[in-house]
Amino acid sequence: MNTVVRLTLLQTRRDRAELTAWILGIAGLGYAAAAAVTTQFGGATDRAALMTVAAASPAFLFLRGLPDGIDIGAVTFFQGYSFTAVLAGLMSTFLVTRHTRDDEDQGRAELVGSTPVNRAAPLQATLALGAGANMVLAAVVAAGFMSAGLPTSGSVLAGAAVGAVGLFFMSVAALIAQIMPTARSANGVAAAAVGAAYLARGVGDALGTADASLLRVMAAWPSLLSPIGWGQRVRPFTEADPLPLVALTAVGVVLAVLAVALRKGRDLGDSYVAAKDSGPAQAGSGLRSMLGLSWRLHRGTLAGWCVAAAALGAVAGTLGPLVRDALSGNPSLMELMARIVPGDAGMVDLFTTALLGIAGILAAAAGIQAALKLRAEEVEGRAEQLLAVPASRSRWVTGNLVVAALSTTAVATVAGTAAAVALSLTQAGGSGPGAVFAAALAHIPAAIVFPAITVLAFALIPRWSSSIGWGALGAALVLGQFGELLGLPAWLQDLSPFRHSSAMPVEAFNPGGALLMAAIAITGSAAAAYLIRQRDLTA
Repeated sequence: MNTVVRLTLLQTRRDRAELTAWILGIAGLGYAAAAAVTTQFGGATDRAALMTVAAASPAFLFLRGLPDGIDIGAVTFFQGYSFTAVLAGLMSTFLVTRHTRDDEDQGRAELVGSTPVNRAAPLQATLALGAGANMVLAAVVAAGFMSAGLPTSGSVLAGAAVGAVGLFFMSVAALIAQIMPTARSANGVAAAAVGAAYLARGVGDALGTADASLLRVMAAWPSLLSPIGWGQRVRPFTEADPLPLVALTAVGVVLAVLAVALRKGRDLGDSYVAAKDSGPAQAGSGLRSMLGLSWRLHRGTLAGWCVAAAALGAVAGTLGPLVRDALSGNPSLMELMARIVPGDAGMVDLFTTALLGIAGILAAAAGIQAALKLRAEEVEGRAEQLLAVPASRSRWVTGNLVVAALSTTAVATVAGTAAAVALSLTQAGGSGPGAVFAAALAHIPAAIVFPAITVLAFALIPRWSSSIGWGALGAALVLGQFGELLGLPAWLQDLSPFRHSSAMPVEAFNPGGALLMAAIAITGSAAAAYLIRQRDLTA
């Protein structure tokens, strides 16, 4: 049997549970969206009202995508495509990094390389697995749409759009894995690429132009910079056009070939971006505590999160006037928007609120990544050496928790500061800088719940800590974004911490929700610090 095929089968065996969960979860979300639209917006009048409101709200366009008529399939694609495409991109980037740069970091690639195999064979196997996973994803998504009663041709094309985005980011991640020196840096850059694609698509859609019927919106040019935006242009249930998927797949193939060529040109463990040189022979005074060590390990990653948060905040201020002016040029939209939120300030505030909500998600993700450093230290054997000195496990966990909370707070603070400054400089209108800054801080209590959940999972079931941490964030997003659409009961929607965040400046601050989330985070953190003493370190 061919070596690449054998390696592909080995990687498939390793990932069978994780990939199954990803594929069924993404496809299940698509099916649920289709079923919910059919149930809750069964009448053409209801769907027309939904699309008209969406066309009038830049925040809605930024989060969801482009309205494209009132056909049930078109409404379903509008509601769910962007989110499922992001998930497909993340599934693919995590898969590639796990089997490439992470295997090199952990020494598994060296074992494979000690056998008579081609240097690029493991990467080729990973690309084969990623391509197969995304083709299965496309088929399962299409099957889910068809089982919900959507047309077969449109369902197949919609599934292909999701799969093509996943294939594109698989190739991007393979290229990044050759360039970056560690699995953590490769994962961070690849995930940032997915986030940048969502952001570019969102900006282009928010600045889009609605037609006279207010049922369709044509995206602005920034959407062309995003592979997610290219997939959206397929319009599977109206004027189907598969050419964007052909272009997307072709670019993905070129990037994959380039990644293989780069892999052949470097040694195992090497990278095209040099790893940072080792530090001084003696540690500074700041490394004498667990907190200082945790800060030293996380500060570089935190800087990257803060840059992303600053960019997101700057977008709110920079695009505020453009959103206002774009709407003011369409009298029909202005009239509809005035019935939703009176005045220009309402338009800017809605857009700012949407972006600061995304900043809250970034803050939670930064906290999760900081918390997961505990598991990496344990698996790679450094925790055992660290805890051999007179230092308790509770102090070790607490130090990381403090840094995770600081990371969460820093990301939200930077986003709020950038948004407030940018809005002031552009004089976009809306709420004042103080209110915008406070709006960003309002998401911190909900965001810090996620690192607490992650560390609690690490203390109880360490092997599942990563899946539980990121899974909790994904579940919270689904409940928050699609809970009402899916008709889920209020108590289930309230399980999402983001449901208890105040959507300032549109809403008033909810101190009860903030205190509840803070109490949950503190309780979970305290339980984790206690429970970590009750188990042995694992590999």
